[in-house]
Amino acid sequence: MSLKRFSSAIGFSLFFLFSSIPAHAADAPAVRPAEWAQPVEVQYNLFQMSPTLYRSALPDSGAVPLLNNLKVATVINFLPEADSRWLTSPGINQVQLPYRTNHVDDADVLKTLRAIQAAEANGPVLMHCKHGSDRTGLMAAMYRIVIQGWSKEDALNEMTQGGFGESGHFKDSVRYVMQADADKLRTALANGDCSTSAFATCSMKSWFQTVNLK
Repeated sequence: MSLKRFSSAIGFSLFFLFSSIPAHAADAPAVRPAEWAQPVEVQYNLFQMSPTLYRSALPDSGAVPLLNNLKVATVINFLPEADSRWLTSPGINQVQLPYRTNHVDDADVLKTLRAIQAAEANGPVLMHCKHGSDRTGLMAAMYRIVIQGWSKEDALNEMTQGGFGESGHFKDSVRYVMQADADKLRTALANGDCSTSAFATCSMKSWFQTVNLK
């Protein structure tokens, strides 16, 4: 094994070792970096990532007045259960994109980033899962990297040390972020591709549909 590959393997192993430590016990910054998502409401693990993007745990009907005050126009849900159970406000659009971090792929990320960008054109967006840490944390990190141009290191630091939940929950999310090709994702996003791979299920489906139309 080359020195470079050996060093990368060691770094990757150490990252997983330290990411298993609960967030409150990790070496969290004494002062929260200004560029990190900032806390809005502790009850819902609600944080503001940008002027047009929020992240949280699963809200309930009691959160609707807060969302209205924040002028949230779209709620993106990563759970299999629909938000219509608690969100009945006709002024807030609902987008459901369920996925699991242990089965996430580029198609899931592209679908989410595209949905966020489209929704942001209409006003602030809230994305959430059950606890607001792993599934939401993964998409938040990929938004930081692909859309905002953050480094993987900075995005992972925010994910695991940002106070969103115990960092031991993030192993699958960290694994995906570490292996993701940000440049390919940006290109696919710009081109309207459903995946970075021509052999992905969604890409093959699109190809067959194009052939059948000819």
